[in-house]
Amino acid sequence: MPVDGSSPVLLDGDEWQAYFRDFKRSAFRLEVHQTYTMPAEAETVRDFLAGVSMPEGFNAPWHQTIGEHAAAGRTMTRAKIVRRPLTPYSRYLFEWCIPGNVAAGEDYRIIDVTERPNLGLPEQDFWLFDETTVVHLNYRPDGTQINRELIQNPDIGKYLAWRDLALESAVPFSVYRT
Repeated sequence: MPVDGSSPVLLDGDEWQAYFRDFKRSAFRLEVHQTYTMPAEAETVRDFLAGVSMPEGFNAPWHQTIGEHAAAGRTMTRAKIVRRPLTPYSRYLFEWCIPGNVAAGEDYRIIDVTERPNLGLPEQDFWLFDETTVVHLNYRPDGTQINRELIQNPDIGKYLAWRDLALESAVPFSVYRT
């Protein structure tokens, strides 16, 4: 519980989706986990691991969202921390998910920390919207999401510095070689 006695603000459903509809300039995500265990992805991850071909139109609604923002001049950027060898989930992202996001207009970057010391980035996934709003994505060790928490009165300078450090330490997905 926050020190000021206020309750955490947890986001779900349309309230959460509104952040992706309504941002005005930019959305940035830092992805720190090597595996995410998301129920909505369970079947497609299983298919990928079984060698099934990617379905036609895979992730089309998300790609449409990215494309609409890109067409309007808004940026969507991610920095994903990876360690080699890649986890099965990261291989799924690299082969099925990220290429379509990039093609739709997302700037997706990779930070390979396999042979690097701690860069000073947090061990916390977060979205930063319009350089003013921070939402933590909280996960269990197995990658299962616990919740999404709107951070009240965040130290924006700290999150901007983490974003900048992540981007400086990253390479574009298109040039990363596993």
